[in-house]
Amino acid sequence: MKPTSLNTLAWQKLKQNKLSFSALVFIIFCVFVGVFAVALSPDDSPMANQMHIELATKKPLTKITFLEIPKQVINETPFFEGLFFGKSSGFKRIPIEKYTITETGLLYFPFQSELAKTHSGDYKITTQTFWLGTDKFGRDLLSRMLYGIRISLSVGFIAVFISLIIGITLGLTAGYFRGRTDDVVMWFVNVMWSIPTLLMVIAITLALGKGFWQVFIAVGLTMWVEVARIVRGQVLVIRELEYVEAGKALAYKSFRIIFKHILPNVIGPVIVISAANFAAAILIEAGLSFLGIGAQPPMPSWGGMIKDHYAYIIMDKAYLAIIPGVAIMSLVLAFMLLGNGLRDAFDVKN
Repeated sequence: MKPTSLNTLAWQKLKQNKLSFSALVFIIFCVFVGVFAVALSPDDSPMANQMHIELATKKPLTKITFLEIPKQVINETPFFEGLFFGKSSGFKRIPIEKYTITETGLLYFPFQSELAKTHSGDYKITTQTFWLGTDKFGRDLLSRMLYGIRISLSVGFIAVFISLIIGITLGLTAGYFRGRTDDVVMWFVNVMWSIPTLLMVIAITLALGKGFWQVFIAVGLTMWVEVARIVRGQVLVIRELEYVEAGKALAYKSFRIIFKHILPNVIGPVIVISAANFAAAILIEAGLSFLGIGAQPPMPSWGGMIKDHYAYIIMDKAYLAIIPGVAIMSLVLAFMLLGNGLRDAFDVKN
């Protein structure tokens, strides 16, 4: 017996759309990388913020030798905190050009220094390859990029969640009760619609202060308008259908009719608009970070990385700004392709 569930049919259509399904796989991969960014990053320090100024703007695939000297005092980090948020290193890492092992200890030349130094205690010599090079502060760019996925996805998830809560609630209320309630809600929606999104986000961010959580709230509070309009339009059609009239005839409460009978039938279009809003949230967050009012240093953000390195575009270090730019473009494109695929999958005419 063939499945007749709308969700099952939509999933089958999505899998047949190779471009959209590939976008979904890419997004799932990014989520996995974001969750386990610390474990996958060469720099597992909190926020991948291990600086070596002498290693600033090194090209990709640069190999550097480090002298690691154990610290006398080590702050123990709980296992799960270290796994997901990073941990302080138990070693002091010194980049070196060359070294010689002597009878009294170690003779070494610090990176870009002609003055030799000695070390007679415990030590370890390691080599690290900076696969994407280093930024202008000498931090591993690959680690910063992996951490940056978290910021983009987190802002997208939280902002879309906030927009869905507000938009669905107002849209259901306006579409079902109509009359004066609809007029008031739509007046408020139209007022919010008339305000430029970026200006609204900047105003909210400045009112709440600069920071990570403030970006969530600011972006979420500006993205619910489209959700409310779409949900209202769907409810206006659905409320006239027979099963809704039957619920009213059976004296079901409005709350039950709205959330148990109407809401499940508007989820399809909401999912589609959520994918587009997710992409918009990533772009807005990158723009805010570029302007300096988004995620604050040392928190790694793709928009912040472009801000720090956009001047290098006219030099031979253009990749420092291009790499995070391509990452933003790829993730936004993936969500847009997924949104298009979901739109086609939930279209009953196809």
